[in-house]
Amino acid sequence: MQRVRLGKTELQVSPIAFGTWSFGGEWGAFDTDEAKSTIGRALELGITLFDTAQGYGFGAAERLLGGALWARARREDVFVATKGGLRMEGGRLLRDASGRWLREGVESSLRNLDTDYVDLYQVHWPDERTPAEETAGALEDLVRQGKIRHVGVSNYDVKQMEELARFGRVETVQPPYHLFRREIEEEILPYAIDHDLGVLVYGSMAHGLLTGTMTPETRFAGDDWRAESPDFAGEPFRRNLAVVERLRTLAQQRGITLPQLAVAWTLAQPAVHVTIIGARRPVHLEESAAAAAIELAPEDLAAIDAALTEAAPVWGPHPEGMPT
Repeated sequence: MQRVRLGKTELQVSPIAFGTWSFGGEWGAFDTDEAKSTIGRALELGITLFDTAQGYGFGAAERLLGGALWARARREDVFVATKGGLRMEGGRLLRDASGRWLREGVESSLRNLDTDYVDLYQVHWPDERTPAEETAGALEDLVRQGKIRHVGVSNYDVKQMEELARFGRVETVQPPYHLFRREIEEEILPYAIDHDLGVLVYGSMAHGLLTGTMTPETRFAGDDWRAESPDFAGEPFRRNLAVVERLRTLAQQRGITLPQLAVAWTLAQPAVHVTIIGARRPVHLEESAAAAAIELAPEDLAAIDAALTEAAPVWGPHPEGMPT
């Protein structure tokens, strides 16, 4: 797999990153051994960037990732990105980018990942209650200590990035981006280009909608966040399923699968460096990872836009709405 420069970090990474959100307990049950095999297959496919978070099960996903990686790869051959700034309080999931919690979070992540440093540490969600100066100061201290090498943010808007950048570094941004959610094209992606930020997008499958496996009768397990999401119920869901079928037809005409179309579309955006793909089985990862070699022509992109004219937005989750 080719390599891309991740913005001002200068890291040379694969354009497909392996994401571990589905191993954190919010997507229903999974087979641990199969999950580890999928991580091993990611390495075989040439994926070098692995994304996780403290908040994905508060250690569960990080431990699984670390255990699978170091049994199969040398530390210097891969890049590990994790996120902090979420914590549990009395059964509630809260945003907390305070200096104290970020420092505790990094120490926890290093233990869970079984590593001495994190290549990219990202503030998971903006915390409006903590001054940006405090957040930035803690992150700069952690860089000086060698515990993290680069600093990024996730789910930040331009104003929030500008504020944090007044006091420290902001080198990457990780926003949601998929065919049913495109608002980052308006401000975030132009800002990223202007400031040479590495852009890692998540949710390219629209949280499973673009796998093409859902029907109007699809139901989710009680421990799957989608069971309570309005994105996967009612008239908007039915409308989007019809859009998915039109996109599937376009993919077939192009000689590729629907998931490959979805991933290739995100990478066709010049400002996007990396698409984060989650998978629980090797075969699912193999299909999506192949999209890194697919180039969509202008006429393909125009046909996709036309197919989306009746789509309803799919917004996805936020911390306060996640099951605990």
